[in-house]
Amino acid sequence: PKNEIHKGDIGTIFEFTVKDGLNVVDLSSAAMSIYFRFTSGTIITRTAVLVNDGTDGKMKYTTVSGDLSESGDMSIQAQITIGTGVWKTDIQNVRVFENLS
Repeated sequence: PKNEIHKGDIGTIFEFTVKDGLNVVDLSSAAMSIYFRFTSGTIITRTAVLVNDGTDGKMKYTTVSGDLSESGDMSIQAQITIGTGVWKTDIQNVRVFENLS
């Protein structure tokens, strides 16, 4: 079975592992955001949380009502801030599918 993301889904988890080269980045003291850019050009920003204690570089965001408001191609990118440094991850592209009803 496919693991599709659908318009209006609530509880979809977007997870990132942040790396600098081959090494994971310790996110335990980081401020973390995830940007979602929809086909229409609309960009929303959401605050991410740690998956564990941050030393594994893992962060995530779980969608709530209204987040996945458009179907079509969507780009997502994480941003971390540690001290005065700000870094962004590679952009990932996903498709948000329409529903039958």
